[in-house]
Amino acid sequence: MRWSRYADAFVFSTTLEPVDNPHVEIVDTDPVELVRRLKKEEGLNIWLCGGGNLAGQLIDEIDQLIIKSYPVIAGDGVQAFTGNFQPTQFTVTTCQEFSSGAQVTWFDRA
Repeated sequence: MRWSRYADAFVFSTTLEPVDNPHVEIVDTDPVELVRRLKKEEGLNIWLCGGGNLAGQLIDEIDQLIIKSYPVIAGDGVQAFTGNFQPTQFTVTTCQEFSSGAQVTWFDRA
């Protein structure tokens, strides 16, 4: 299992102090370096949940996207990818639609 030597969750922040929780590690170093190290190990998948800045930094390491969409226009929102982003090709592998009109779509790196 990948997390046997690591926290269950890594929180990337340059302003948060360490927390006293064995399941959470505050990381203030390069996220790409950590993700590349984790991907070399056997174990569970790595999930990125969070802002567009982190996603933009990690775009070259993302193998699959899971995008949720809702039939609501809410105005401004957080960009999915920010920073020095380069267009990247993904292919739809699965799409599930719910009676509410919400959809979840899985995309694999092309």
